[in-house]
Amino acid sequence: MKKILLIAVLAVASLAAYAQPRAIGANLGGSLGFSYQHGFGEKNMLDVAVYTPIAVGQGSVWGLSGIVTYDWIDPFNAPVPWNNKGEWHWYMGVGGAGGFFFGSTLGYVGAAGHFGIEYDFWFPLQLSIDYRPVIGVGLLGGENGVGVGFNTGGLYEGLTIGVRYKF
Repeated sequence: MKKILLIAVLAVASLAAYAQPRAIGANLGGSLGFSYQHGFGEKNMLDVAVYTPIAVGQGSVWGLSGIVTYDWIDPFNAPVPWNNKGEWHWYMGVGGAGGFFFGSTLGYVGAAGHFGIEYDFWFPLQLSIDYRPVIGVGLLGGENGVGVGFNTGGLYEGLTIGVRYKF
């Protein structure tokens, strides 16, 4: 009986997950990023983004960072008015971020915000402009050894343009 109940619960959960809107795509800004959005109804979504720095040259950094936020779509019940094909939405959310780099900042962990506006075409494509500020604690490395510092670099580099395929 327990096995049948477990199978039934998993089947309902997988159908509910499959019925929710999702999107996958790329973000371009100070970094090259890949994002996945998973909707929870019409007003909420989970956004997972992974970034790699694209700066090349003297002082460039290589590494990987990630941001996970829970977002509210059209918060305060204030949708963007639009009468043509497609839909405009704005969103905001909070979450966490972390990453590691090879350079002066060895890694960081912190809190993240997410603010943006998106245009959903009448076919399965979405364009967006996002701002993901990150603030936290970083592990710093340099000529004087390793230390801990306050990471504020993510406050200025979080603006991206996104293109996503909705499925």
